Amino acid sequence: MQAVRQDPLLGSSETFNSFLRRAQQETQQVPTEEVSLEVLLSNGQKVLVSVLTSDQTEDVLEAVAAKLDLPDDLIGYFSLFLVREKEDGAFSFVRKLQEFELPYVSVTSLRSQEYKIVLRKSYWDSAYDDDVMENRVGLNLLYAQTVSDIERGWILVTKEQHRQLKSLQEKVSKKEFLRLAQTLRHYGYLRFDACVADFPEKDCPVVVSAGNSELSLQLRLPGQQLREGSFRVTRMRCWRVTSSVPLPSGGTSSPGRGRGEVRLELAFEYLMSKDRLQWVTITSPQAIMMSICLQSMVDELMVKKSGGSIRKMLRRRVGGTLRHSDSQQAVKSPPLLESPDASRESIVKLSSKLSAVSLRGIGSPSTDASASDVHGNFAFEGIGDEDL
Repeated sequence: MQAVRQDPLLGSSETFNSFLRRAQQETQQVPTEEVSLEVLLSNGQKVLVSVLTSDQTEDVLEAVAAKLDLPDDLIGYFSLFLVREKEDGAFSFVRKLQEFELPYVSVTSLRSQEYKIVLRKSYWDSAYDDDVMENRVGLNLLYAQTVSDIERGWILVTKEQHRQLKSLQEKVSKKEFLRLAQTLRHYGYLRFDACVADFPEKDCPVVVSAGNSELSLQLRLPGQQLREGSFRVTRMRCWRVTSSVPLPSGGTSSPGRGRGEVRLELAFEYLMSKDRLQWVTITSPQAIMMSICLQSMVDELMVKKSGGSIRKMLRRRVGGTLRHSDSQQAVKSPPLLESPDASRESIVKLSSKLSAVSLRGIGSPSTDASASDVHGNFAFEGIGDEDL
């Protein structure tokens, strides 16, 4: 997330956040009062916290951490996400709640029981797992999230790996379980709903996952098995999100293209080979969330490149302290992994080098977006001869 520019009229970004908070509260006409807010863990466990309707995201995050007895210095490793619970119980991620947001107002203003707030780790580099696993509560949160991701099929597991993981579960060897999980494809990735892309051909149905400094696209070309192509964030020169309202047509709608609804597109300019940049466009209602993921991956890469650390303490309010809960709640241990789904196919890498893929007519996206909508990538790297 880019830093807020300091403005002498506002005084500071804190003042600006306060302004946005009041605007959200007044727009929804919500009085300031104490309420109970339900936050879910990745495994579906409910954590009920007492908050004010005017509490911002970090206030609610503190309350959840206090309820779970998560140490103050590990709070920054987790974030709150707004999700939509689908009929099968799976979560569709809408967005990461921003600092200035009022989580209670954000979720209740949608006036639908299918929208929930979920706690999930906020970083991408699995090396940071070591910091979190030093603590019992942090370890349990990572373990519950990983088991849930495996059960959903977000993490790709072979039958033998599944057997090894279940054996470690039976021994209650949580750290060893996570060490093995870290070696698996798509560990720590965030998976999005089915959508369409113009890679490797127009209107190609894909499933996008974000993690490990890349966007992964799983796809099936006619007459072929499930394949995967990966786009490294360090090869994206820039990206942008655009919206449009397509005209109704007599044809059937594709995934991610609801007829008569606002259509969101994430487009990024990718370095396919040493001297060739090309635009790739993904059409998905979750395009904004994808963009947020890209930005956070870039931010994390830049922090690591500068020798910094993501370990941080949440800001303490003037005249206040981090809140503490009178009653704590333990993170429940998830059940043993079920037998692997026989219907899940193995995935073949589309190509070890994207430059070897035959790409069909990927043109520049529409140019009606202003320059301010384009996200420049400071982690963008050129390709050397050794990469070709």
